[in-house]
Amino acid sequence: MSIKITGTGSCLPPLSVTNEELSKILDTSHEWIFSRTGIESRHICENGLTPIAAEAGAEALKDAGRTIEEIDYILCATVSPDYATPSLACMVQQEMGGTCPALDIGAACSGFIYGLDMAQALIGSGKARRILLIAAESMSSTVDWTKRDVSVLFGDGAGAVVLEEGEDLLAIRVGALGQADPLFMKRPAGNCPYAPPRTGDVYLHMDGQEVYKFAVNAMVRDILQVIEDAGIEAEEVDHVLPHQANLRILDAASKKLPIPAGKFLNNIRGTGNTSAASIAILLDEARKAGTIKAGQLLVMSAFGAGLTTGACIIKWSKD
Repeated sequence: MSIKITGTGSCLPPLSVTNEELSKILDTSHEWIFSRTGIESRHICENGLTPIAAEAGAEALKDAGRTIEEIDYILCATVSPDYATPSLACMVQQEMGGTCPALDIGAACSGFIYGLDMAQALIGSGKARRILLIAAESMSSTVDWTKRDVSVLFGDGAGAVVLEEGEDLLAIRVGALGQADPLFMKRPAGNCPYAPPRTGDVYLHMDGQEVYKFAVNAMVRDILQVIEDAGIEAEEVDHVLPHQANLRILDAASKKLPIPAGKFLNNIRGTGNTSAASIAILLDEARKAGTIKAGQLLVMSAFGAGLTTGACIIKWSKD
């Protein structure tokens, strides 16, 4: 049994910060940021992540013609929730209502693909009929704003889908290497008198060159594999929706794949890297723009801390 997406939604915080504005507080410039990343601006949460996650979820429900009472599971993919506990999913539930199970998925930038995989398992097993999957991040709360190398890359936002039984998900693969380097963020230290004090800060750390090499190789490998798993040819793919990490990564991966670069969708110019939320936001925006149409074959691919990876192929059926 497979699944289908019956509704999409997204929400970006109102505050948009340009590269020029960042150059006033960091040793950087628009040219430095844009030439290395393809990013011109990013959105920043001023009032927490929960409200925009709930708004994206509400949009997806409306698009699907469903209510929160009809949802059997709420899954939230995030590494930047407002609380360590309760989960973002439970805080969204507080905003939206409903009494179904609610839990978070911590697979970093691959979280949306992991969520699709989990949803297929839950629906396929009969544990759920309808699932609200929200991918939401407040990455602005995770970076050190005194350093330009990481802070300029990320943005905040949320995307959501409603998932039901169907035959649209043709193939999906997720994986992990089980390592912290080259991308990690430590928890704040506690004051337990029986444990040695932790050292280091609690900000997101990234070795850009290592992430670049891993990301390009993982994208190429995973996309080719799910194409094979789905029993289709590369030329049949209509659109590739990759994780919006960095335009250089997307360009490098596209050059190694038998899929024209023009089929790779991106919105990173105005969003930055929104981690787990990036593909879900891109999907909703492409639908609203009329880029994605019923009957088209979509490839999604992501990579993130862990080091996690995920890719899938969907035959889009929603008008």
